Amino acid sequence: MTLRQSNIERLDQARFDVLVIGGGINGAVSAAALSGKGAKVALIDRGDWAGFTSQQSSNLAWGGIKYMETHDFLLVRKLCLSRNHLIRSFPSIVQEIRFYTGVPKGFRHSRLKLWAGAWLYWIMGTGFTRPPRLLSRETMRREEGVLDVERTVGGFEYSDAYLHDNDSRFVFKFIRSALNNGCIAANYVASQGARREHGMWVTRACDVTNGRVFEIRSRALVNAAGPFVDDHNALTGQKTDHHHVFSKGVHLIVDKLTAHKRVLTLFASDGRLFFVIPMGARTCIGTTDTRVDSPCTEVTDADRDFILANVNDKLSLSTPLTRRDIIAERCGVRPLVVRGAAGGERDFLQLSRKHVIEVNGADAHISIFGGKLTDCINVGDEVSAHVAEMGVNLRYPDHRWYGEPPEESRKEFEHQAALMDLDAYTAAESSERLTQRLWRRYGAGAFGLLEDIRRDPRQAEVLIKATEYIRCELQETARREMVVKLEDFLRRRSKIALVVRQEDIRVSPGLLEACTILFGDRAQEKLDEYFAPVADIEPPTVGSA
Repeated sequence: MTLRQSNIERLDQARFDVLVIGGGINGAVSAAALSGKGAKVALIDRGDWAGFTSQQSSNLAWGGIKYMETHDFLLVRKLCLSRNHLIRSFPSIVQEIRFYTGVPKGFRHSRLKLWAGAWLYWIMGTGFTRPPRLLSRETMRREEGVLDVERTVGGFEYSDAYLHDNDSRFVFKFIRSALNNGCIAANYVASQGARREHGMWVTRACDVTNGRVFEIRSRALVNAAGPFVDDHNALTGQKTDHHHVFSKGVHLIVDKLTAHKRVLTLFASDGRLFFVIPMGARTCIGTTDTRVDSPCTEVTDADRDFILANVNDKLSLSTPLTRRDIIAERCGVRPLVVRGAAGGERDFLQLSRKHVIEVNGADAHISIFGGKLTDCINVGDEVSAHVAEMGVNLRYPDHRWYGEPPEESRKEFEHQAALMDLDAYTAAESSERLTQRLWRRYGAGAFGLLEDIRRDPRQAEVLIKATEYIRCELQETARREMVVKLEDFLRRRSKIALVVRQEDIRVSPGLLEACTILFGDRAQEKLDEYFAPVADIEPPTVGSA
């Protein structure tokens, strides 16, 4: 029986302090915080972990410098402090990166005003990062030749942070932490609504892989269904003051555009921030900001043309980018919080990514609206505090539930890796030592991978061509990471599908062996499912995040 299957059996049989619905970033940190503090927690998601909004970010953990233009200084201060805390807590995963910004001639703000704003931003972040720098056109031309500086008045440089791996992998770290602390979690389990019965929540759940319906009982219910929070509240009869409106964001991934590891920050034709973000051997460009009525969106030709036109206009590329250069795409909605009736277009454009936690104490129900990855630790702590106020006993209220293992553990891992010369197994095309990569991705779990390689050096062989994933990583994924579909691994546990073209994945010599490790005798079925036409894939519904 797999980990997921055994957890579904336990969901049906046990009673929980809290059931968290939705396995995106808000649900993941809620489950990790509550289980780490000693509550008996269950967690479900209609799709895969981080399978909806939380897999579509720009991979940036930033303090929201753009909100300074709307004078939302308290939010900026809070986000900067949250960003700093993430960098300290996850030093191998969340890392400082420079943002290199060109200011167009005739822009609505002068270069010196923007530079002064960058200094204020730095001060609001307590000077945690490297200080800003004013850039002349000559400096920009010398340091970043890909920028078209002739139509600028120069620029400035400041710091924020980025995720070394992809966003969904970061979310899964919190899922893994929750599991390690006794949380009973299962993906591809949909909530069909819940009712109050004798002081308990009774949630009707369905295993979407086989249609089996069962009930989950909990004292409290946390609705962390991301853009589907309003829909799930309707199923449970919860009325809230807040609700969501949606903005569609699209990013395109193309071949690397600059050799420098920095984010190029540009202003698109509509005046909004536009990023060129490093992604290993690739570059992520975007984003769009389009109001939509539904969380279920797709990339249109207009989106592609907008992004390509802006990057071609702002950069001096030897050959302009076209649709043929697109390797992969990200498309998701930003759930933006509004109170009462939705505002007009002007109000929509000024909405921030702040989160709101609405509590119904009488029903022991919590709804989480909005939010940014940057602020995730605060979300986990706030949800825990509200649950404690509902009378749920948190046996270890002061437990630190997030962060990487202690420095001593990392040093011991590096010592053992050096003794067996682990880095000699690093693939030639890799941009990172194997020791560093395994620790960053698996933390203390990397000790088990070392043992696998000691027993059989073939476990250190790259399995899927054009990726860095070695054989023992696939086995670890099969054991502990609840992969139900091949997409779960290629798109979310890893970022292979974001950096390798679909046609190259299809013909990779190691792909079938990887599927066999993950799915056993269902390997071919899972391969066929992954490469099936998009129209055949069922869209997510309530209970996804």
